[in-house]
Amino acid sequence: MNNEFPAYGDRRVPLPPPRQMSHDTLNRTATPARPETGGATATATMAPAAPAPDAATSGRPAPGTGSPAKPGGHANSHARTGTKTDAKTDAKAKPRDAFFDNAKYLAIVLVAMGHSWEPLRDGSRTAAALYITVYAFHMPAFIIISGYFSRSFDMRKDRLQRLITGVAVPYILFEVAYTLFKKWADDDPGYPISLTDPWYLTWFLLALFVWRLTTPLWKIVRWPVPLALSIAVLASLSPDIGDDMDLQRVLQFLPFFVIGLSLRPEHFKLVRRKKARILAVPVFAAALVFAYWAAPRMNAAWFYHRDAAQELAAPWWSGAVMTLAMFGCSLVLVACFFAWIPGRTMWCTALGAGTLYGYLLHGFLAKGSRFWDWYDNPWMHTPWGAVLLTLIAGTVVTLLCTPPIQRTFRWAMEPKMTWAFKKDPVGMARSRT
Repeated sequence: MNNEFPAYGDRRVPLPPPRQMSHDTLNRTATPARPETGGATATATMAPAAPAPDAATSGRPAPGTGSPAKPGGHANSHARTGTKTDAKTDAKAKPRDAFFDNAKYLAIVLVAMGHSWEPLRDGSRTAAALYITVYAFHMPAFIIISGYFSRSFDMRKDRLQRLITGVAVPYILFEVAYTLFKKWADDDPGYPISLTDPWYLTWFLLALFVWRLTTPLWKIVRWPVPLALSIAVLASLSPDIGDDMDLQRVLQFLPFFVIGLSLRPEHFKLVRRKKARILAVPVFAAALVFAYWAAPRMNAAWFYHRDAAQELAAPWWSGAVMTLAMFGCSLVLVACFFAWIPGRTMWCTALGAGTLYGYLLHGFLAKGSRFWDWYDNPWMHTPWGAVLLTLIAGTVVTLLCTPPIQRTFRWAMEPKMTWAFKKDPVGMARSRT
């Protein structure tokens, strides 16, 4: 009799010689005979052991093994492992939504243009009307998008790390950089560095840090938007809040962030319908007409949301009225703005990923132009000068959003800082698979 038995694939494993067994032992089929010490198990030789479920389905090695099976192993296990690995790769390579990148790019262009119009308002009612109209919706649009992409935020370790490296660290770096810039450019060496008093554009980073930390709370509240709007109204009536952490802006802009948390993809589809696009034209036209009328009559500081009503020399009750009225107007204009945002990939779509770069970096030029008296040139206050200035502002902020600028300043905007955080054993195990 041949003493070799085909085991797994083409391998032939020799069996040990049969040992003498009693008649009673041979009749027992329920329990196989235990081999002698040092002998091989016949069952293990004749049939390969089934792979552990984790190793077969997830690509991870079974406990006590070295690594997943290499090519040439079991075909089904390899296929399942490859399928899951491909799925993970596809999930990581999920393309960005062109609509939101286009919206962020156009919004940051409007931010830069608005800053260029600010010194022109006193001598041009048209510039003042455009300024008021843009300020009514450009930051609310940004904040709504920020809230929309914060819906999945929780206190998970990797998300907290991302909040620190992507928001808190850039805030600290640019708050210090802006302060040093003001000391030099404005010839004000005594101007103090203060991380609790944001200067110029850095307020948005501090506000975003606070808003995102509170995201889990807004998820469990039954009526988040009315509650956030009530907080904004109360803030507009409270002059004692002060300037620390720019808390007035944090609270008065809060409803827009909470609305973003509450939105779903189908809500954006509603405002992108053809009827909405057509309706947006007369609405924007009416807003411009109203802004032209209101420019000499209205304090534009209402649109900054950084002061209580009493600080704007207005009666206390006007804070509630203006907060609610401007909230409604801003929502309508944001919807009109979204209605005209193209959803297809365009030449500017890739720049949407660099809007934070354009936002923070263009502030040096915006403030430098005031410190260095660029607006004292008479030609800037002519119609053609205003048009040219608008084009320059849009071009500069576009360049500041480009990939070369992103690569140059990524160390400040998106530092990895792995050295600053404790290693996560679970995350390390996942990264090895």
